[in-house]
Amino acid sequence: MELIRMGPEDACKLWDMQVEAFWGLYQTYRDTETSPATETVEKVRARLKQPFTYYYCIRENGVDVGAVRVVDTRAEGVPKRISPLFVLPAYRNRGAAQWAIRAVEERHGSSGWELETILQEKGNCYLYEKMGYHLSGEQAVINEKMTLVLYKKD
Repeated sequence: MELIRMGPEDACKLWDMQVEAFWGLYQTYRDTETSPATETVEKVRARLKQPFTYYYCIRENGVDVGAVRVVDTRAEGVPKRISPLFVLPAYRNRGAAQWAIRAVEERHGSSGWELETILQEKGNCYLYEKMGYHLSGEQAVINEKMTLVLYKKD
């Protein structure tokens, strides 16, 4: 597997992948305000232009299977953030997400991270805990079906 840095010229491809990856979660939770599936391509393009944003395509055997965004201001005491990380449905449960987390930590440093995920998605929570992240205790109720929780890795 490899991580390929993405730029503003990749906005449409990234947006298509993001909608495909998050559509099922959106159907379950109807979190219109927070779901990456409901973001516009313009919002994705704007993020790609941020100087502190690093989007990477996750590629396996020449096939784009997902992506990860790292927010890294490189400022002292400011945690790095994974937001979002996704694998396309056809490629899930094959280790791509674990590999991507290790790869971005190798590039951006192994400590000082945070991310949010859906409390009700036990598989996601298990993945992050397996990768050394721990619940911070912070959470946000989005609606009656969905709560976001903050994970940290020191």
